[in-house]
Amino acid sequence: MGRRPARCYRYCKDKPYIKSRFCRGVPDPKIRIYDVGNKGADVDLFPLCVHLMSDEKEQISAECLEAARIVVNKFMTTQVGKDGFHMRIRAHPFHVLRINKMLSCAGADRLQTGMRHAFGKPIGLIARVRIGQILMSIRTRMADKHHAIEACRRAGYKIPGRQKICIAKEWGFTKFTHEEYKKYKAQGRLIHQGAHATWRRAHGSLKEAGETALLSYELERKSIIQKNAAEKAAAEKAAAIKAAKAASEAWQAQLKARLQT
Repeated sequence: MGRRPARCYRYCKDKPYIKSRFCRGVPDPKIRIYDVGNKGADVDLFPLCVHLMSDEKEQISAECLEAARIVVNKFMTTQVGKDGFHMRIRAHPFHVLRINKMLSCAGADRLQTGMRHAFGKPIGLIARVRIGQILMSIRTRMADKHHAIEACRRAGYKIPGRQKICIAKEWGFTKFTHEEYKKYKAQGRLIHQGAHATWRRAHGSLKEAGETALLSYELERKSIIQKNAAEKAAAEKAAAIKAAKAASEAWQAQLKARLQT
């Protein structure tokens, strides 16, 4: 008996059913590689990040994720080269699919209907995704933005349901925005960790921090001072705008009173 079409398992119905010691004999997922391209590229090399996000609550099979990975890898490799991007599949298939096999071939003299709501045996794996969940992310150079968007558009044809393509505010795969990343890098607070970056905090024991303790404290203090100064300037600007509006309204009221008299 062949594999059922994905439309039979598209919607999230029951509880998650994962592989465990009680659920054995689960086949391996079709997707085995989740990162393609220049995986070891430094975080400074690829500032742009493009996401393919799900716009439905649904189930996506491992075959769909593998097909999307292949099409993105092939397109980006031909357009920007194998070292010009880094793509990561963010959805992982853990939910186990089941099927109640019945004879429907030449050996059966009549079709079986079987018991309704039968439990079935494992046949594959799928990923359960929610609305707004990121399915895949591509980080690349700013000049290759249109290529990354086109790659995500092509990947959407391999996945059921609706998807959205989003340009991330963050720098690459980090959690910092472009402004925050440049500011922390100028302050010397960033710690590069391959495709990611963390920042040096002014917390923890002095013994573990060592020579960087004073530097971290000064940078934290400087950052707080800059933040407070920016907030104060914004408040002063808002107060000035409010005062100007009030003066303008008072002047308009005086002109109106003069015209009436």
